[in-house]
Amino acid sequence: MAEPTPVNSPARETSGANDVAFQEAVDALRGGNKARARELFTNLIKENQTNAEYWTWLSAAMETPKERIYCLQTALKLDPEHAAAKRGLILLGALPADESVQPFALSRTRAWEEKLLLAHERPKPKGWAAVRASPVFRLGLVILLIGVVASGVVFGLVIPNAASNTTRALPTAGPVLTFTPTPTAIGAKPQAAATARGPAQPEVPYTPTPLYVTVERSPVTSDYLLQFENAYKQGNWDQAIAALEEVIKLDPNLISAYYYLGESYRLKGDAIRAQQYYNEVINRQPDFGPAYVGMARTYLFIDPNANVLPLLDQAVQNAPDFGEAYLERAQVKLRDNDLVGAVSDLQKADQLLPGSPLVYYHLARAWLKQGDPSLALEIARQALERDVTSLPTYLLLAQIHAALGNYNDAVEFYDTYLQYEPQDLAAFIELGKLHYDHAEYEAAVRAMDEALRTDPNRREAILYRFLSNVELGNAAAANADLARVRSSYPDLFEANLGIVRAELLNGREGNAFLALEKTLALAADDKQKALAYYWAATVYEKREEPRRAAEYWALLLDLPEDSMTAAMRAEAQKKLAALRTATPASSPTRTPTPARSVTATPTRTPTPAPSTPTATRTPTP
Repeated sequence: MAEPTPVNSPARETSGANDVAFQEAVDALRGGNKARARELFTNLIKENQTNAEYWTWLSAAMETPKERIYCLQTALKLDPEHAAAKRGLILLGALPADESVQPFALSRTRAWEEKLLLAHERPKPKGWAAVRASPVFRLGLVILLIGVVASGVVFGLVIPNAASNTTRALPTAGPVLTFTPTPTAIGAKPQAAATARGPAQPEVPYTPTPLYVTVERSPVTSDYLLQFENAYKQGNWDQAIAALEEVIKLDPNLISAYYYLGESYRLKGDAIRAQQYYNEVINRQPDFGPAYVGMARTYLFIDPNANVLPLLDQAVQNAPDFGEAYLERAQVKLRDNDLVGAVSDLQKADQLLPGSPLVYYHLARAWLKQGDPSLALEIARQALERDVTSLPTYLLLAQIHAALGNYNDAVEFYDTYLQYEPQDLAAFIELGKLHYDHAEYEAAVRAMDEALRTDPNRREAILYRFLSNVELGNAAAANADLARVRSSYPDLFEANLGIVRAELLNGREGNAFLALEKTLALAADDKQKALAYYWAATVYEKREEPRRAAEYWALLLDLPEDSMTAAMRAEAQKKLAALRTATPASSPTRTPTPARSVTATPTRTPTPAPSTPTATRTPTP
């Protein structure tokens, strides 16, 4: 999990050479070179020890939570109102959650709460009761489960350890679990859940996950187990592994020690070594259910599309009271679009892990996939209220708001998420596409630039940056991406139309003419044909071929009115009338609609401007 890097920081106190050094440090941090970033930020602090911004950024370059906390606390002393420092300390557990400094404040009052406030003297329902009271939820639940559970599924919500399900985002709706800490610990007493960012301090406390896997202590192994327990809680996997290896030397038959060695290696990121220890557990005790869950997680870490259902089925069979097995299997079924199966597993997880925000989170994902973003929004808000430090929930809320058309809310949630996960390429692309769809082209370019910092060859980011620069009339910037767009999207209508327009922007009317034929052939529906004819007429006007321009203005006017904007139609009528007046003896010949070929599914159609046709913008259809 990325540290709370202050991406969208307040104005900083830098100037001259410091500006260059600061930007170099930021670039090093975003590029993953923390050592270089630490060196540069340290040098900056030596020159200006009272700059809270430097201390905040330095925290993101430190390796241990203790060092990060020290940097953030120093920043907060220098600037008590520094929002990024406060949020970072909250995520690291050094400050309690506070409504005034939440990573993102909920912007809307829930509809079910407003209704309850009108009831006389009745206590306000919370949690699952509030969701269940929604008639939309009840109707949707019947639709989802009909034919599977005849009597209906009474679905509730739960709390496993927050560390147990840190997720990696995909460009589809909702993130998919790939590499997850397990909410188990050592000893007989339950331990509070802890996230990968440090001990969470949610605004609304929730029940810690009951322990399932315990390690039996003995006078011989007690000291090493204590060392392991402390290292495990702190996320120091090397120390945890070293302590467990000593335990196994003293007690080679302790199955739980092998299991936690697998967990420690998995959390360290060494999936292959983790699998070796999970296999050791399974060979020694084939009915040890948690080992199958750990094995499934390592496969998902290596390949998010791996078929791990047989492993998870075995885990459920061997350990029917291990709630994480059901929760993990529900996520895999969500990935595979088995929504009914996912709901069934989440129901069982609710019984074993009562009160978890993760069930709210995954249920919200299910409803978003089901096509009901309104209900998904209600449930996702519940998840965030129960764990305000869960970054995947912020991303999910951004995706839900985007599906609902709530542009401003979606952007705010994306910004909050990316502030703490600046390396999430897919999220930057989602945000850039959202900006592009709402004609915020400069913002779209910035988002795609951030994505391309992580992967300079990501085709989708290059395409949308290219199209945005075309809309902005940035000839040189569009030209820089033109060749890669042409090779990456040879059969995409939007890409080819953008190429025509980019060639015009750069004054290459001949190249625009050559690209025009393929663009016309790719136009698959009336709206695409309208855009193709509009720009064909524009190209011929630029080439001073009025007769051919008149033919395409006429073809444009032959299309249904709803396939273009009123401005496009008015301009075509005006241009065609002017051309006919200039050449009264001739009447433009209607050419047949160019044949089309199979085209890739368009993502968005670039739009022409209502003014006189130029090579920069196109009216919105």
